[in-house]
Amino acid sequence: MIPRERLEQITARFQYLEAAMATGDAVADIATLAREYSDLRPVVEQIATYRQLQTELEDAQEMLSDPDLTVLAQEEIPRIKAALPEAEAALQLALLPKDKADAKPAMLEIRPGTGGDEAALFAGDLLRMYQRYAESMGWQFDIIELQETELGGVKEVVAHIKGQNVFARLKYESGVHRVQRVPSTESGGRIHTSAATVAVLPEAEDVDIQIDANDLRIDTMRSSGAGGQHVNTTDSAVRITHIPSGLVVTSSEKSQHRNRDIAMQVLRAKLYDQERARVDGERSADRAAQVGSGDRSERIRTYNFPQGRMTDHRINLTLYRLDAVMQGDLDEIADALTADAQARLMAQMGQ
Repeated sequence: MIPRERLEQITARFQYLEAAMATGDAVADIATLAREYSDLRPVVEQIATYRQLQTELEDAQEMLSDPDLTVLAQEEIPRIKAALPEAEAALQLALLPKDKADAKPAMLEIRPGTGGDEAALFAGDLLRMYQRYAESMGWQFDIIELQETELGGVKEVVAHIKGQNVFARLKYESGVHRVQRVPSTESGGRIHTSAATVAVLPEAEDVDIQIDANDLRIDTMRSSGAGGQHVNTTDSAVRITHIPSGLVVTSSEKSQHRNRDIAMQVLRAKLYDQERARVDGERSADRAAQVGSGDRSERIRTYNFPQGRMTDHRINLTLYRLDAVMQGDLDEIADALTADAQARLMAQMGQ
């Protein structure tokens, strides 16, 4: 049962925000108030639906004492009682703490792991999988750093993805992705196992992370690598080192000025991700065991090509439609991971 006092507090806060924005008394804070108002609106709508059903049930139960309305009440009460648990579950879901980064754009990084050339080829397959998913979602997908191998694999790729709820849909992709298949270079038909690492970081704004210019070392350099559309022969590539954390980011576009902007964007995202991980760690000692922890040392998924199977080990989800997954059909996976994370959070709140 959801405490009535909590629902009343949320409704009162929503009404205050609505009044404050209508009167224009808090012009300086209007953007902050608008964001909070927008966040609370779906919660208040669920509260209204839940309360309406409770009121209808009370009215129907009172109708039982009126001989003229008894039959109607007997018809209504089962319908309302059946609808109440669903409304309460929807309200509990709406009341879960929101990840403030969910609505943000994201930085996607993919690197090959164990497996040599086959791992690099698989990293390229993952890149195309996420590009197709972004296209299906109507997102903007920009590759800002790409190093390719001579066989067409990927040594490293960094992409910037913008659109609605990008981080919310992609944040559970962070981790080690394992592939089992017969490489194109394998003449004996043996199945090889290799891996690639995926990192999805919420894009950070200046208000999220403040970086002291004195903490940066910025170097220009000549791009290098085997092929790739971003390789050039000028000294336009930029490498930025964040001295306190030791983080190093590079960008190799043709414009040195744009490279500096891109590298700073990636650096802010990495520092923001570190800060989120630190805060999450302080909140819960077992956070790393939860879905969505972002622990990139953990194998999260296996793509088995001979069996046409994809298995997500965190939630024991197995899909026998690997071709569709590799073509960017990731909604079922994202929905299942989101639902599992929400269930875990509900369980935590109930303890």
